[in-house]
Amino acid sequence: MKISMILPIYNESSTIDGMMDQLRALPGDWEILFADGGSRDGTVQRIGTEFPVLKSPKGRAAQMNDGAARASGEILWFVHCDSRLPEDAHSQIQAAAEAGAAWGCFHIGFDYNGPFMGCNTFFSNRRARRGIAFGDQGIWIRRELFLSLGGFPELPIMEDYEFSLRMKERGIPIRLLPGRIITSGRRYRKGFPLFTMWNMYRLRQMYRAGVDISEIAERYRDIR
Repeated sequence: MKISMILPIYNESSTIDGMMDQLRALPGDWEILFADGGSRDGTVQRIGTEFPVLKSPKGRAAQMNDGAARASGEILWFVHCDSRLPEDAHSQIQAAAEAGAAWGCFHIGFDYNGPFMGCNTFFSNRRARRGIAFGDQGIWIRRELFLSLGGFPELPIMEDYEFSLRMKERGIPIRLLPGRIITSGRRYRKGFPLFTMWNMYRLRQMYRAGVDISEIAERYRDIR
């Protein structure tokens, strides 16, 4: 089964070499597409011609949708550039898809083990089991289904949250895979982790309450 891995990138010079090292060693039948939103820090030059780089409209959702529209795999896997990926990701996704799963994600872990991070990991994975997947958990989905739904909503933030909510509304169950993606814990290092977790929860509540998305995006920038 061919899987298209779509990586939205923007000024990723600090993470791109590590990601390319992973991609070179990752087994499986992959189509790898970097969707660049106009990087100016040499990211595209570092990739060179080894992997395809798409010139996409800026914005994570727009970049992922552009990559999906140009992908050829039966499955789309959306990956953040600062993630550490499971070595058997292909076989896990393939097994789930062949068993009938339409979409899913991986368990999450963080590269920071500060106070309350174990609690954060637990609740993040519990949220995913209940059908809400965030982008840093490596959302994967059948290409035909993704395109039929119109892709990710092109919001400045919360596109993954809104996409998950829409999938729940349609009654399309999620498949949480046993593998673990390790993502950056940088935002939790800046202050007290519990305070950051609370703020992230508040942003989701604001979104569901209908607060203007630009205000939410501005508050998220402060957290990052």
